[in-house]
Amino acid sequence: MKNVRLVFLLGIVLLIGGQSLFAQSNKEKKVQKELQVQKMIDKGHFKIDVNRSIPMSGRSVNLTSSYSLEVKGDSVISYLPYFGQAYSVPYGGGNGLRFEKPLSEYKVTYKKKGDAQIKFKVRTDEDNYTFNVQIYPNGSSTINVVPVNKQSIIFYGEVASMK
Repeated sequence: MKNVRLVFLLGIVLLIGGQSLFAQSNKEKKVQKELQVQKMIDKGHFKIDVNRSIPMSGRSVNLTSSYSLEVKGDSVISYLPYFGQAYSVPYGGGNGLRFEKPLSEYKVTYKKKGDAQIKFKVRTDEDNYTFNVQIYPNGSSTINVVPVNKQSIIFYGEVASMK
């Protein structure tokens, strides 16, 4: 009977100890994710996988295909859809927000809570764009694209882990 009680008591101790180790592990993962996101931003090399957009004059659109915005040093690769009103469009419809171009006026500022505010401009053959990207420490992000010849559009997504 003593052995059963001892095994039972040992099981309870291990269960409680295991839960605290699991909680600590989640906290460590969160801190590791925050450090990884900040490191990518500081290097100027990150990719945001987009899953939702909100056009200026419309409802939220959940995106089912894989769309993304990638910053690689002094250039940007934008593979984003465009929904909204265009004031001037090239013959044939143009490429929308799909381009790979150099960026200019790149600026990163950090807010009190660790949010990164990234602003840059891109000039394509079709339009000039101002990107305002906000990346939160957990990797979630908001992209506000302000074109000259179209209505602005907002995208929501997550920073992709890059190796």
